[in-house]
Amino acid sequence: MQNVTLNVQGMSCGHCVKAVEGGVGELAGVNEVKVNLAEGLVEIAFDEAKVSLDQIKETIEEQGYEVK
Repeated sequence: MQNVTLNVQGMSCGHCVKAVEGGVGELAGVNEVKVNLAEGLVEIAFDEAKVSLDQIKETIEEQGYEVK
């Protein structure tokens, strides 16, 4: 299990939070997703044997946000 915190830009509302949590949360191997809207941070707990960090970043970017 790996935990990572990503800086995600472009999130501005509750819909943004739901989009990121929903998109990343649906990936196989992701156990938990927590979005801190005020700080622009996304905390993710995932099994690196099932999903890569690159796949997670790509999913966030597909939702329309920028991962720094």
